[in-house]
Amino acid sequence: MAELASTIAGYPRIGRNRELKRALESFWAGKISEDQFEESVAQLVRTNLATLTQLGLTGSLPDSSTLYDQVLDTTVLLGATPERFRGKTGLDLYFSLARGDKTNPPLEMTKYFDTNYHYLVPEIDAQTPIALTDRRVIERARALTDEGINVRPVIVGPVTWLALAKGASEGYEPLERLDDAITAFADVLRELAGAGVEWVQIDEPALVSGNLAADRSAVINATVRAWNTLGALKAGVNRPKVLLNFPYGDSSAALERLAHTGVEALGVDVVRGLLPANIDLSGITLAVGVVNGRNIWRTDLSAARDVLERAKATGARIVVSTSTSLQHVPHSVADEHWDDPELDAHLHEWLAFADEKVREVEILDRGLRGGWSSIEDEISQASQALARRQETAGVNNAAIRERVQRLATARDRVDYAQRVLAQKSLNLPHFPTTTIGSFPQTVDVRKARAAFNRADISADEYTAQIKAEVERVIRLQEDLGLDVLVHGEPERNDMVQYFAEQLTGFSVTANGWVQSYGSRATRPSILWGDVERTHDITVDWWKYAQSLTDKPVKGMLTGPVTIIAWSFVREDIPLPQVADQIALALRDEIDALQEAGARIVQVDEPALRELLPLEPAAHEQYLTWAVDAFKLATAGAAPATQIHTHLCYSEFGQIIDAIAALDADVTSIEAARSKMEVLPDLQAHGFSHQIGPGVWDIHSPRVPSVSEVKKLLDEAARVVPDDHLWVNPDCGLKTRDYPETIATLKNLVTAAQEIRAEKPEKSE
Repeated sequence: MAELASTIAGYPRIGRNRELKRALESFWAGKISEDQFEESVAQLVRTNLATLTQLGLTGSLPDSSTLYDQVLDTTVLLGATPERFRGKTGLDLYFSLARGDKTNPPLEMTKYFDTNYHYLVPEIDAQTPIALTDRRVIERARALTDEGINVRPVIVGPVTWLALAKGASEGYEPLERLDDAITAFADVLRELAGAGVEWVQIDEPALVSGNLAADRSAVINATVRAWNTLGALKAGVNRPKVLLNFPYGDSSAALERLAHTGVEALGVDVVRGLLPANIDLSGITLAVGVVNGRNIWRTDLSAARDVLERAKATGARIVVSTSTSLQHVPHSVADEHWDDPELDAHLHEWLAFADEKVREVEILDRGLRGGWSSIEDEISQASQALARRQETAGVNNAAIRERVQRLATARDRVDYAQRVLAQKSLNLPHFPTTTIGSFPQTVDVRKARAAFNRADISADEYTAQIKAEVERVIRLQEDLGLDVLVHGEPERNDMVQYFAEQLTGFSVTANGWVQSYGSRATRPSILWGDVERTHDITVDWWKYAQSLTDKPVKGMLTGPVTIIAWSFVREDIPLPQVADQIALALRDEIDALQEAGARIVQVDEPALRELLPLEPAAHEQYLTWAVDAFKLATAGAAPATQIHTHLCYSEFGQIIDAIAALDADVTSIEAARSKMEVLPDLQAHGFSHQIGPGVWDIHSPRVPSVSEVKKLLDEAARVVPDDHLWVNPDCGLKTRDYPETIATLKNLVTAAQEIRAEKPEKSE
């Protein structure tokens, strides 16, 4: 059996032209058959593997493809189906777990470690079946191997799968099922070997995180125990060779123990982790992740060379790899063109998307095997490009940096109690209803935006069409009886990109798609320079929307941490400085909204928990600057201006103190999909500001009934005082259709009206 060659930990799976998205949505809509869908996915996998060969990868090629989510793949592989979905099989089961069905909610969804990728949370208890059940990954590997492709299936490992799970019954610890998962994985490995697979990659990133419910030392011990057992299986007979991979952080504390489990190779992230020279990894292959799989900047090949040379001191056989799967970056810089010719040239030489990163792995592999002098020209070119970046106009702006320093201490509003009194003039009912911001983006809206971008219609024609949509959304909300309205955001392509297009220091891509979950893909903006607001961004749209109604309309902004998290952010200055620059730009926009008459402004921070470092020792520093940036953005708001914020799809208990420290007047928060899991944390903290725990899971096409919404509200009302509780969905409605949106909002308003009747507002 061949040794492991230099490689990557995974490749984008959405498709260069979002082929997976189109296949999924066509299948869900009944436009293509199951066989046609399966063939579309199979062709995408073959195309990706062929691309990796063309780019210079040799040896086993990683197949990190998925129909929806890699954690869900392991759940289905092991047959760990919750009772409510028993009886379903095949794709019906798979997509019911992902999206729910008419009667059953889907698995909970949350962020994968500290990324913007969403995974589906397994539900595990003592009765959950765990055994090899679905052979899709095995049959795909068999088919590819039979075609002569040296494929390396990539699978989320047993310990990480259990560590990311939640107990299906209260207080249950999923890691108690480790022995069953080990037995099931032994069967998986045995069948993969029988299918002719030479190498398999098992990802166990739970080992690098201190943010999981399971204790980190317990996760490390479980990982060693699992792979002592599985590594003891005979390679080539009872299992393929194993690359045990640890992306997203520091695995150094466990590497020596894992090197003696019998696996053939370990993969380590040295972009975010450490590789001490005083550890003995003799006898194994070490895939050193020196090429950053999380960001899009060109690799400093000189620095990577030095890391690879130091890695030799471990005694391991060294190969080059990426720090994580490249699923977090777009396909290729070659697909991009920017409007500014000068900036276009600069950006192209600074950037490396997935294909360029594969080439960087190949270059470093040539240097590692053939001597570093053989790639001297490539190393020099990379170093020169990185040096030129610092000399480019806009990267360093002294005036912006001076302003940040001058206003850095102005971060506090007047006391919350004073603000509550000033905001009574809004005349809102108790249990006020609202939405998070966006409304469904119709085909007509998307067509109008595309036509405008192609210059097929004029700015006036485009504006007229968007105004018509804003008016429709306002009238709809009035008809539904919502209390605080939004303009629906039809002019926005994305909640971060829209602002990136208006601020200095950003560029946006044309085809830089990255999978967020399932069929959902985003185009993260590129934050390459200093940030400044030079003109109004949202004011005219807010003024138009407010002119159509007597009800208050929220101004809608995206917060500094979320703009950072959902962009490819610069790494040449500290993140707190970047956050403060964005915060001051938003502060200027809030000032302009207030001057125009806005009384409610929402500053969304759904990514606040997402960026929480995996190392607990770094939590305090991160949360301090993240909270400070939000407060810098909102500190200029008058007492009578009600500041809202929104958070979603994360474990909020870990950061409840930080959420409170944001000092927003109203916080809306995802809670429906997690079944109001946040309530005990709010109660334990004594959260004193107004809160809107979501009552509609907008990532599922299900329409919750009035009774379902009412049940969630009743639960919330037991913890949240009547005059503090808002009624709203979990998140924005951009991805939903209008029929389900209207039906659910009707139910939401009805549920709020019923709870008002049951709990009349107390007179003062």
